[in-house]
Amino acid sequence: MAMIYQSHVGEIASLLVAVCWTMSALLFEKAGHKVGSLSVNIIRLFIAVGFLGLTTQFTRGMFFAFDATPHNWFWLGLSGIVGFFLGDLLLFKSFTVIGSRTSQLIMSFAPMLTAMIGWVMLDEILSLKSIAGIIVSMAGIMIAVVDKELKLNIPLKGFLFAFGGALGQAVGLILSKKGMGDYDAVAATQIRAIFGLLGFALLVTFLKRWQKVFKSAKDTRSMSVITLGAVFGPFVGVALSLFAVQHTETGIASTLMALVPIFIIVPSALMFHEKITARQVIGAVISIAGASIFFL
Repeated sequence: MAMIYQSHVGEIASLLVAVCWTMSALLFEKAGHKVGSLSVNIIRLFIAVGFLGLTTQFTRGMFFAFDATPHNWFWLGLSGIVGFFLGDLLLFKSFTVIGSRTSQLIMSFAPMLTAMIGWVMLDEILSLKSIAGIIVSMAGIMIAVVDKELKLNIPLKGFLFAFGGALGQAVGLILSKKGMGDYDAVAATQIRAIFGLLGFALLVTFLKRWQKVFKSAKDTRSMSVITLGAVFGPFVGVALSLFAVQHTETGIASTLMALVPIFIIVPSALMFHEKITARQVIGAVISIAGASIFFL
């Protein structure tokens, strides 16, 4: 068991990321219906920066990443803007244009984009086994998130928003790995969160939405949901994602993290009273089979 953990620690971390992001997606969806996605985004990142700082204060003796190099700050900051701010902004926008189910289908391109960009920017070369795992997992996700009524003539604007979200996630992960190196994953996550928070703060200022954000922060029930979502998402989940890419190829890590649409099927059905279809079950089985290839 210890040998499996040591040889596949990056893959195991990636699966835990998928579990964390499943929980955060459900919690943020619930909060977003009540206070709006923009308020959820900026509040979750504010909370995450605090949690991450408290963690590094305990583990490293400093609240902020004062020991990070200019190289760390530049690439991780850029990653935060691309991933936390632009990627999430485009993804949430796609939900309003083409719906979450179709958006998740298009987001399934993220692992392939990550693998391709990782090959170009980081000289990461995937084995045939890894490529097979990516293809099988992506096929399962696509089967699970598409139903028989899905039409291909979706609005181009909606497709571009969702594809932008996938691209933001892929590029953000690659920039994180480039900027992090051997640096502490939790501190690196805080740098990303700070820049993502700054991006949303500028947007809220431009749109003159601060009053709505402050009103949302006074909603005790919504704040408790957002806080819990922040723990699973930009706090534990993203920190684990950076730890994962430190210990395995970004294409593999991204593929396992992309199992969120599979993990979310049952809890989403229970929380939002959605029907579980045979296609979702089949897709889940295929995706899990694809994920298992990485551990062979």
